Amino acid sequence: MVAREQFQIELDEIKKMVIELAHGAEKLLTEAVNALYNSDIELAKQVIAYDKQLDKKDFEINETAVLLIAKQQPVASDLRRLIVAIRISSDLERMADNAKNIAKSTIHLGEDHGIKIHNELKDMRDVALKMIDLSIKAYENEDITLAKKLAQLDDLVDGMYSKILTELLEETATNPQKIQHIMQMAFSGRYIERFGDHATNIGENIMYLVKGESFDLN
Repeated sequence: MVAREQFQIELDEIKKMVIELAHGAEKLLTEAVNALYNSDIELAKQVIAYDKQLDKKDFEINETAVLLIAKQQPVASDLRRLIVAIRISSDLERMADNAKNIAKSTIHLGEDHGIKIHNELKDMRDVALKMIDLSIKAYENEDITLAKKLAQLDDLVDGMYSKILTELLEETATNPQKIQHIMQMAFSGRYIERFGDHATNIGENIMYLVKGESFDLN
């Protein structure tokens, strides 16, 4: 096997690892919000434990990419692919951290907090999941058209979060004894909003990968 063919195999393997990490972050957000709505403390603990596995995956991607850069000294587009893999992996790890933080809020709330979890949080989660699915497809196919669509979805998530935050602040005025619990919902909304921001960062990195220039999709 010639050196170029082996290098391409290693590049493809890193890309596969990044996509696996993305699916892991996707799973984590889904389960974290399910745990929040169902006051499922056990599931929340599983989310926190699984996040540690994704941390290891991120570390493995970084190590593999850095070693490949050192070994092959790639130039131009191949170097960008490795740099982008490291950047996207970092964003995915932070997305998983945001899901983990929702799980921590669920544990903080406990099983008998007695307050209604706003439906809008689930709606936000669904849009954020669309974003990560879109970012995976854009990365897999190096498709800047898909990457650009992330900005519109991010604006939607931001608007939903702003609406939820306003409602929750109003609720603290009428239900002051539950302020700590209400703030955990506000934090959860913020974590989902940040999840969407990181998905947008992935879109920007895909633009850089294809165009060789930095773009701001926010």
